[in-house]
Amino acid sequence: MTRWLAAALLGAAMALAPAARAKPAVLKVVAQEGTEPKYIPAGIGRVVGLCVDLYRAIERVDPGIVFEGDQQWTPALQALSQLASHQSDALCAAQRTDERARQYVFLDPPLFQFRYQLIARADDPAVIAGWDDVRKLGAQGVVLINRGYTTPDMMERLAGLRVDADATTPAANLHKLVTGRGRFFLHRAPGMQGFIDRAGVAAKVRILPTVLATTNVYMAMGSHVDPALRLRVQRALEQLQKNGELARLLHKWE
Repeated sequence: MTRWLAAALLGAAMALAPAARAKPAVLKVVAQEGTEPKYIPAGIGRVVGLCVDLYRAIERVDPGIVFEGDQQWTPALQALSQLASHQSDALCAAQRTDERARQYVFLDPPLFQFRYQLIARADDPAVIAGWDDVRKLGAQGVVLINRGYTTPDMMERLAGLRVDADATTPAANLHKLVTGRGRFFLHRAPGMQGFIDRAGVAAKVRILPTVLATTNVYMAMGSHVDPALRLRVQRALEQLQKNGELARLLHKWE
């Protein structure tokens, strides 16, 4: 090997050394309880779901980013507060509200849409084409919703409805519905049928077909996260949307 070639190889190795030693940027996340299909229990110590797949997809697009914590369950309300207090760095598939926009940074493009529909008991003959049909039921049309989610804010804007927002998880409201402590349960797709199946009540309830509301959901990041890192995540999401991967993931967990 000539002295010139040896010097060139040494220079190239030295130039690559900092990049080789560079550590990936770690973003702390959690698995939110009661948010199927975003996070779904799959045995002891294992969590699967749309958001877990999305984190892995972003890591493939930008290998310098690593999401850690998506195998650790955290109550949904606590997950929101942890992002606001900078104990975590990102939250997958979050709905944007004015209050949250003051606490988090929402990245475009939207990941997908939530579709809100009513679940009723299987033997309930109710036919609901819109909220007016629910209003006409009066005290016989109590709608169960989840406290701490965005549905209470949505329902506040709709007058004349009877609402029960005592439960903090979808599973609790599904149990209340089956036991007759509410006429309907307002929940969201995608993933609604899978949630019902895993709860073991598929023969006891039915999903009413009318979509009563839709809303976009986004990747939310803490305001403390380096803007350059937020931009890298956003660019990865843009690429996943362009190449069809976002749509494929949504279809997988529909």
